[in-house]
Amino acid sequence: MTGEVTLGDVCAVACADLFRGDGAILASPMGPVPRLGARLAKLTHAPGLVLTDGLATIVDVWERPIGTMTYSRVFDTVWSGRRHVIMGASQIDGLGRQNLSCLGDHARPKVQLLGARGAPGNTACHVTSYWVPDHGPRVLVPAVDFISGIGPGDGAVEIRAVVTNLAVIDWRGGAARLVSVHPGVALATVLAATGFVLEVPTEVPVTRGPTPEEAAWLAQLDPGGKVRATVRAAA
Repeated sequence: MTGEVTLGDVCAVACADLFRGDGAILASPMGPVPRLGARLAKLTHAPGLVLTDGLATIVDVWERPIGTMTYSRVFDTVWSGRRHVIMGASQIDGLGRQNLSCLGDHARPKVQLLGARGAPGNTACHVTSYWVPDHGPRVLVPAVDFISGIGPGDGAVEIRAVVTNLAVIDWRGGAARLVSVHPGVALATVLAATGFVLEVPTEVPVTRGPTPEEAAWLAQLDPGGKVRATVRAAA
């Protein structure tokens, strides 16, 4: 990275950009970096976002509770498509499918994980994105061991993008596509760390850093950069 812009800044802004054009919907960012991105988005280009703690508590941009939603209303919102979630993933494959359930054969897994959780309903009902803090071939795999969340070819409403600590990837057009690489990251590093084939543009864009306004908000939303400091470059 160059200057005062950190990798954490870039990833927070990339997560914020996932919400562009969404309008007044329920935003459900899972994890500190996606939450920071959603809060930044609401303060800048997406004022209509309704933020939550990931469950049923509505919060403001400072993560103070300002209301609640009954679970019935949460599910009504999910089923009607008025939500955009940023989830984690133990595996994501070249077809945009996600695994949170197990590693190895589901009948006799090598590792038991969280289970499918909300991934089936999320991917089938509304926009879903992913945050992967450690981009590598064990996470970005040729084929997931178990399909927790479906991909575009399986009927997913929209897999908006995957933001990682190296790059941004999406499936617009159907195939996995490299959208951008983060500043200071070599294309060869991204390709070597990805277990499936990526469509690569002739000129690969560099993921943008924060504007002066965004940088000022990030300094207030994440004093001392504690959240952003959790984002680490590839080893």
